Amino acid sequence: MSHAQPRSARQRPRRGGVLGFLRDLVIILLIAILVSWALKTFLIRSFYIPSASMQQTLQIGDQLIVNQLVPQVMPVDYGDVVVFQDPGGWLLQQPKPDRGWFADGVEWVLSMVGLAAPDSEDHLVKRVIGLPGDTVMCCSASGQLEVNGVPLAEPYTVIPDGQLAAARSEFEVTVPEGSLWVMGDNRFNSQDSLAHLHEPGGGFVPLDRVVGKALVISMPINRWTVLDNHPATFAGVAEARDGHGG
Repeated sequence: MSHAQPRSARQRPRRGGVLGFLRDLVIILLIAILVSWALKTFLIRSFYIPSASMQQTLQIGDQLIVNQLVPQVMPVDYGDVVVFQDPGGWLLQQPKPDRGWFADGVEWVLSMVGLAAPDSEDHLVKRVIGLPGDTVMCCSASGQLEVNGVPLAEPYTVIPDGQLAAARSEFEVTVPEGSLWVMGDNRFNSQDSLAHLHEPGGGFVPLDRVVGKALVISMPINRWTVLDNHPATFAGVAEARDGHGG
């Protein structure tokens, strides 16, 4: 005699398997989102480049991965490309377009896991030229920036044809404690420390305004690059500041 089970009974394990798979999938997705949120909140996050001030190193539309352990855990160094909040009056406030609740919601969700950067236009990206205690001036007899009397050979800069100097005007500053002197690689088209030299704050960027150090260009794919802080350019600068330069 056949002891075949009813059809409904035979289907139960399959239904349970599908539900179990879906449950496990939801758990995995939630864990992935939580891990991504933690990374974005405490370790790394994305920013995109809205201006030409760091060309040719960074192009408009490049997306960066930024190490947020700088400067609280890891120190800022010469040549680092840093992302920082507006020190005050560096950015013109632009009204944000109303794209609708759905587009804003999608961007918010993506930003939670580091795949979008809706606040990029509220930040600036520049290269660190001077650290606290440094004297930065322009220009040497050959038109180079000098930091603590050491002339800088800067392969990353864009200088317009016919210009011999490394900056748009002569200057000399000493960086105060807790601050940075930053400049754009597109040296004559950058709202950087020199552009704000004669404003309140003297063009210096407080360290507590630094969000982090840009590590790589992550998007677009054909632009993927590990960013260089050009240690050879700044060789001897720290020693000269500390009185040990040659």
